[in-house]
Amino acid sequence: MIRETLVTTLSPEGAVHIAPMGIHVLADEWLILPFRPSTTLDNILATRHAVLNYCDDVRIFAGCLTGRREWPLVPTERVPGQRLAAALAHAELELVRVEDDELRPKLYCRLIHEANHAPFRGFNRAQYAVLEAAILVSRLHMLPWSKIESELDYLRIGLPTPAGPQELEAWEWLMEKLDAFRLANPERVAER
Repeated sequence: MIRETLVTTLSPEGAVHIAPMGIHVLADEWLILPFRPSTTLDNILATRHAVLNYCDDVRIFAGCLTGRREWPLVPTERVPGQRLAAALAHAELELVRVEDDELRPKLYCRLIHEANHAPFRGFNRAQYAVLEAAILVSRLHMLPWSKIESELDYLRIGLPTPAGPQELEAWEWLMEKLDAFRLANPERVAER
């Protein structure tokens, strides 16, 4: 099973990094698979800890992909780190082993502590659309442009009715990033 989370890590100097990431939940371990190069990868290898933040504010997912990384944080309880103040729940992890890979190393972690902070009432269709659009934006350099356009056309269906101000703001941030990529990479857009 993969859970869409926001991973917070610390650099050796104590700087917090926030990254949206799908985390694999195994029988008794958590598997983090960051692509190289990655600040998340560097931080986990250096400090051997990570924090998973379960959050329903989709602006944070979209914000991290569009250069908006300043979100309120609070200290973690059992491992060195910070968690998002907006997290509905969080899990504090410790790295136990690494399977190195040129593209995407496998970081196996064990759970040290987890806590619930507020109830999760589910995602509405607009929140789901923003999360899926965020995943597409994170892969602009990997996916064919035609796939990105067709997926976004489908995701737009979920926006109008359930979207509130947060979802609309997050969607706009992602579309700005998409437009900037389109302008900077006309050869990719021309590929069909």
